[in-house]
Amino acid sequence: MLTVSDTRRVADDRSGDALVDRLERDGHILAARAIVRDEIDAIQATLRGWIAETGIDCVIATGGTGLTGRDVTPEAFEGVYEKRIDGFGELFRWLSFAKIGTSTIQSRATAGTAGGTYLFALPGSPGACRDAWDDILHWQLDYRFRPCNFVEIMPRLQEHVATRGG
Repeated sequence: MLTVSDTRRVADDRSGDALVDRLERDGHILAARAIVRDEIDAIQATLRGWIAETGIDCVIATGGTGLTGRDVTPEAFEGVYEKRIDGFGELFRWLSFAKIGTSTIQSRATAGTAGGTYLFALPGSPGACRDAWDDILHWQLDYRFRPCNFVEIMPRLQEHVATRGG
């Protein structure tokens, strides 16, 4: 769980807490938690380190997805992705529209994969984090969800690597 912020600390990271509470409630294991500054190099270094960890299948980040000058999370994630999951941001904004109206247009929530790891970048508000988990991630990170989910295709995310090497 990654929080991107120039000002937050674990003690006041309400968005990070909302995500940790939900993922643990749903039976997932929190492998790591960090807070990094709104700086592309710092975000990418953390992502690459976690992607290299065999015990981390998914990274969920909160913060830095807006439009202000310091908001660079989407750019950092784009520099790491092997594949984008365009539908994640589209669905997140569609669901958010029902709750916050046209303000959802300011969100640059994004997702993708790299090194067999799912990467999700969410807005920094606790409400947005709850919505993303409750309405999307809870379902897609549960192998029982049908007709399909991220978990069941996880073993195939690295097929292109096996093909190149063989």
